[in-house]
Amino acid sequence: MKIRSILGLAATASIAFAACSGAATPAPATPVATPPASTAPGDTPAPSTPAAATVRLQLQWVPQAQFAGYFAAERQGYFAAEGLTVNIIPGGPDVIPQVAGSAPDGPEFTISWVPKVLEAREQGSDLVNIAQIFQRSGTLSVSWADSGIGGPADFKGKKIGVWDFGNEFEVTAGALTEGFVAGTDYEKVIQPFDMSLLLNRQIDVAEAMIYNEYAQVLEAINPATGNLYQPSDLSVINWNDYRVGMLQDALFVRQAWLDAPGNRDIAVRFVRASLNGWIYCRDKPDDCIQYTVDAGSTLGSGHQAWMMNEINALIWPSPAGIGSVDPISWADTVKVSLTTGIIKTDPGLAPYVTDIWKEALAGIDAAMDVKGETFTKGSVEVTAGGN
Repeated sequence: MKIRSILGLAATASIAFAACSGAATPAPATPVATPPASTAPGDTPAPSTPAAATVRLQLQWVPQAQFAGYFAAERQGYFAAEGLTVNIIPGGPDVIPQVAGSAPDGPEFTISWVPKVLEAREQGSDLVNIAQIFQRSGTLSVSWADSGIGGPADFKGKKIGVWDFGNEFEVTAGALTEGFVAGTDYEKVIQPFDMSLLLNRQIDVAEAMIYNEYAQVLEAINPATGNLYQPSDLSVINWNDYRVGMLQDALFVRQAWLDAPGNRDIAVRFVRASLNGWIYCRDKPDDCIQYTVDAGSTLGSGHQAWMMNEINALIWPSPAGIGSVDPISWADTVKVSLTTGIIKTDPGLAPYVTDIWKEALAGIDAAMDVKGETFTKGSVEVTAGGN
């Protein structure tokens, strides 16, 4: 697997992984045999192999379990079985994936959050969602239990931490459910991509991903006890509970690229291999944690175990099959984007297509549980420093 960086773009988001299930794991994809153009009567057509292609995948952040399904697709040979060589490009604070992916010479495949792409499309991007991997939002707002902050109704006059560049949309929308506007009713503080401001009590509330920054607090030592912080020390707002959680990690391609001859077939094969990778990570999370560490994760295996467990719970179950776009979640995402001013007009259904993930899903072994109907979220022991 080749990994290289794209630099020179402005800052972006955060993310991470983990989980458990008992279904069978997919074998490397078997290319569908198609008869050659000229086959003599009575001859048995020779199996064909997919046309070789080299493509790039832009990650939304640095290597971590948030992307384990793609690392698994590489390590388990699912990409290779589809004739694909995939160069995985790390993200980071100097990369905005939806900007990189929108460039005419940008990566063929991009991972980003849906509202960020809706915003980019209003600015001229032609990115289109071809597979919705996360079925629910992982965004939290976290405060100390002794702060008395139990929900957005308690934001009045407080210092509310968020990340910028589109990562703050759900927190902004949550505050608006109480009629609170940043700068008027509360102070918006731009956080670094860690939990230092909350740990030092410099802000009252911090934005956190359930699979990453929330765990970073639990992995820290409470100086009052000498032990790790406990969930009971914290008050957690899950924005899904307020109907402002929006669709997050999805696979996007440029419409212009998709329309070029041969590229739709490449997209189907890429999605099929990726979905097989995510099924593998559901069933064999320990392998995928190691694949993530091997891919260059800067956080420890203990933290990646937490992340993998939580990431799996954002994907599974997928009631209509992994990769599907839930119409209700899509409508909620658009509604919140309009309410908060992220976008000015309803994009309708133009920003996503359903035929690619459906065709990819149809090519996965029928023995696989593509909906995760038997999925049960596992439990992970928190380790000091995530080691």
